[in-house]
Amino acid sequence: MIIITEIQRLEMNRHAESEYPNECCGAVLGRFENGKKITHTILPISNMREPEAKHNRFLIRPEEFLHCEKTARKSGLDMIGFYHSHPDHPAEPSQYDLEHALPVYSYIIIAVAKGNAGEMTSWELQNDRTQFNKELITENE
Repeated sequence: MIIITEIQRLEMNRHAESEYPNECCGAVLGRFENGKKITHTILPISNMREPEAKHNRFLIRPEEFLHCEKTARKSGLDMIGFYHSHPDHPAEPSQYDLEHALPVYSYIIIAVAKGNAGEMTSWELQNDRTQFNKELITENE
């Protein structure tokens, strides 16, 4: 389970809509507590994929990943996941998502249809890396 606030949901949705028709991406910082992931901070990241592929792929450069980890550590937080959008596609992980994910992290996907954010889902990769399991998103004020 991952716990987010309504404000965090709106931040991710706004980012997804602002990048449409391309994919957006970002990091999710928070804490692992009692089997739950509690979101504290959303960090939008620029999609560094080449322009012709940004509509269905995102790329987080290693230096951006490192920056997110350092930001989390300075704040006493953990990297608990990532979010990205699926322009004009369902909020379900693709085969590409499966091949590039790591266990433990939450992978939040926002479906964006014709520029409007819609369904938001979260997924966690099984430890054997064979499939994603859907993760409950709960809102906390």
